[in-house]
Amino acid sequence: MKTKKVWFVTGASKGLGLILVKKLLKEGYCVAASSRTVQSLIYEIGPLSEVFLPLEMNLTNSEDVKKGIHNCVEHFGQIDVVVNNAGYALIGTLEELSQVEVQKNFEVNVFGYLNVIRHTTPFMRKQKSGHIFNISSVGGYIGSFPGFGIYCSTKFAVAGFSEALAEEMKPFNVHTTLVYPGYFRTNFLSKESVQTAENPISEYKTAREMELAHLNDIDGNQPNDPEKGADVLIALSKEEKPPVHFFMGKDAYHYAKQKIDAVQKTMTAYEVLASSTDITN
Repeated sequence: MKTKKVWFVTGASKGLGLILVKKLLKEGYCVAASSRTVQSLIYEIGPLSEVFLPLEMNLTNSEDVKKGIHNCVEHFGQIDVVVNNAGYALIGTLEELSQVEVQKNFEVNVFGYLNVIRHTTPFMRKQKSGHIFNISSVGGYIGSFPGFGIYCSTKFAVAGFSEALAEEMKPFNVHTTLVYPGYFRTNFLSKESVQTAENPISEYKTAREMELAHLNDIDGNQPNDPEKGADVLIALSKEEKPPVHFFMGKDAYHYAKQKIDAVQKTMTAYEVLASSTDITN
């Protein structure tokens, strides 16, 4: 067995995933990294070696994911930390976005994660150790961003199955951490990465304003440093009892507290009515 943990990172050719992989290799970890094209990984990180395994993997294809994970275990002998990181933002109101656009976002952001989980957990169960990081978004906790309803719903889905996964894997000493990042200064919001509605509706002025704010103002001015974000993930991987829920960034805390306060106020205001549903004899 390796003395250093073996990491498996998806979406590793850019953004937080790329920064994390480079930092892990620098610190002496073994890393398998996946992207849609293996050449992008080789260009950014380097060729196949004893400590680095670049993988071309289609996350939406279960058999392709299974093959990639088996290659990782064959190369390194084990798999210790999984980082489900690949995904993309889709901007558009619920009325604007077509079934095809919505399905594609769910296929990558939700079913891609599930494919990785489905094929890594057998190895972790067998070795009775491991840690799965599912990268959600603060938009996976608070969805009140007009134009981001579908993207947020994919991240809410990640939050939902991560909570269940944490309980399912607990008997096997496998940890699950659901990460809700705020805005990190990567290319996630660049026009080359984010997707917008193919058929926008002009009446949705609030959604268009939110869209333009993200593409023109927030992009490039995000308050969080991805280098520090990668450091945080590595630190969490060393925790004996890592958290299931982890909000990353002051802005993530701000948005989460807003929702928590709003929910608590509503529950207090409507407690009598909401609690009036008991069956009485």
